[in-house]
Amino acid sequence: MKSAVTICLVPEARQGPFVFHDGLEAGCRAAAELGFDAVEVFPESAEGLAAVELGRLLAGCSLGLAAVGTGAGWVKHRWHLCHADADVRARACSFIGAVVDAAGGLGAPAIIGSMQGSSGGDVPRDTARERLAESLHALSARAARHGQVLLYEPLNRYETDLFNRQADAAAFLRDRGLANVKLLCDLFHMNIEEADAAATITACGDLVGHVHWADSNRRAMGLGHTDPRPIVRALRAGCFEGYLSAEVFPLPTAHDAARTTVESIRTFTTG
Repeated sequence: MKSAVTICLVPEARQGPFVFHDGLEAGCRAAAELGFDAVEVFPESAEGLAAVELGRLLAGCSLGLAAVGTGAGWVKHRWHLCHADADVRARACSFIGAVVDAAGGLGAPAIIGSMQGSSGGDVPRDTARERLAESLHALSARAARHGQVLLYEPLNRYETDLFNRQADAAAFLRDRGLANVKLLCDLFHMNIEEADAAATITACGDLVGHVHWADSNRRAMGLGHTDPRPIVRALRAGCFEGYLSAEVFPLPTAHDAARTTVESIRTFTTG
């Protein structure tokens, strides 16, 4: 398992659960100094990812790119894949697709979290799920052209009503033949929705593609009440070799959150 830390480039998300908010270069250099293997980037758009600059930064800092978020389409524009307006859905899919291409060009997967949307109003949940499935098929095929998977993140009940529990999302992916979509298991959301996070990870098996390494209070692991030991055992048993990525609040400071994170990953995954 490898370590990663988040860098947010979206001013509107500055209060969100991301560790570094002061630009790509500062974030990459801080991540490298602390010994992370990679960074996870939350850009304003595919163009804002600045692929050439990021590629050079990563190479210069000996870092990988763990994943790229797409949530700015929701934060900045309120676009999502289940919207009642077909034009808004098309904008959402186009926005995500461009990020999929930019991330794939840098050898990384893209994440669909907040842009999945929700049901409501004129959109019943069954219809919303159908729209989600259609979009995941199209976007995962686009990711496959870059040799990448697409990461789908079930969110807690306060953010969506599509899929809150990992096992339900896993069954949906299998039933719909979404073979190139993997789950992003966010431990913060799982603390809300799952009775047993480790057992859930075991049940999902090889569908686990990425992990947001966050404690129960969305702070760095070790600053809440999550016991990561059974979770790590479950990931090992499933032969997970991906990233444990810190999508956490920069508390008490960004440096402290990052340092606490990388120390916790070393402590619980070594040996």
